[in-house]
Amino acid sequence: MQTVILGKTGLEVSKNGFGALPIQRIEKKDAVYLLQKAFYNGINYFDTARWYTDSEEKLGAAFSYTRDKIIISTKTGSFTVEGFWKDLDQSLKMMQTDYIDIYQFHNPDFCPKPGDGTGIYEAMLEAKKQGKIRFIGITNHRLAVAKEAIESGLYDTLQFPFSYLASNVDIEVVKECEEKNIGFIAMKALSGGLITDSAKAYAYIAQFDGVAPIWGVQRENELDEFLSYNNNPPVLTEEMKKQIEHDRKELAGDFCRGCGYCMPCPVGIEINNSARMSLLLRRSPQDNYLSEQWQLNMKKIDDCIHCNQCMSKCPYGLNTPELLKKNYEDYKTFL
Repeated sequence: MQTVILGKTGLEVSKNGFGALPIQRIEKKDAVYLLQKAFYNGINYFDTARWYTDSEEKLGAAFSYTRDKIIISTKTGSFTVEGFWKDLDQSLKMMQTDYIDIYQFHNPDFCPKPGDGTGIYEAMLEAKKQGKIRFIGITNHRLAVAKEAIESGLYDTLQFPFSYLASNVDIEVVKECEEKNIGFIAMKALSGGLITDSAKAYAYIAQFDGVAPIWGVQRENELDEFLSYNNNPPVLTEEMKKQIEHDRKELAGDFCRGCGYCMPCPVGIEINNSARMSLLLRRSPQDNYLSEQWQLNMKKIDDCIHCNQCMSKCPYGLNTPELLKKNYEDYKTFL
């Protein structure tokens, strides 16, 4: 099995990390089954967050007796000292553990630092002193924040979107982390579902020795697919390179990654899927997206009040209302 050393942490994690966001959508017994199957088949790294509803609770149920054999990272989305400690204590309780291997700030719109007035980085240091966390990390979708975190020298790990659709600027972030011995955790390795061939996705990322991808898993067949790569890791071929280049051209420019930070919408538009519907229709089975329910979902775009809240919250700086309008016009051509 391929493994990755997460920079200065020294933690050795499986190249197939388990992204635990999707397990909040399934029953507890099914989640526990998936998590334990992953562990007993070689996956030792699991990433979750306080924001992921009952995901942490499911990890606790699965691993309370094997805690010392796995590596867990979770996140706080609170940027007050009081909220920080509340999140940390709740995470420890839910996961039935007395420590977290990597505790991460969850997609802040600034880079937390000592003396910034929030007190939250100082809280991180105190939590580490108390033994409640081992290493300090940050997750982000914003390039400027990610680069500031790297340059600050304050973080042991960075979690950032990275896939074969990555730009040269994104690759530079990976290289900078390697130079500064910061562990790089790749989220969105399937680009929010727009990449449908996990073998190509795995083979591309495997070129970067210091990158640890986390794959969102909800179904057993998805887990089995990634487990098969433990003993037979895909290798990047010339044919794969041609297909990757085709995908890059198709997805060049401004497109929605489906991260969901634009949500919720005040009029109920499912922005994170509606704004990329054209791509979903062309890269996934169409039947689901042409259902009566999805037709109603897309029609909600007509109700847009142009409050621009979604645009102001988009970490990629997209003109979301315009993307919604274009995607709805294209969607109508499929009906």
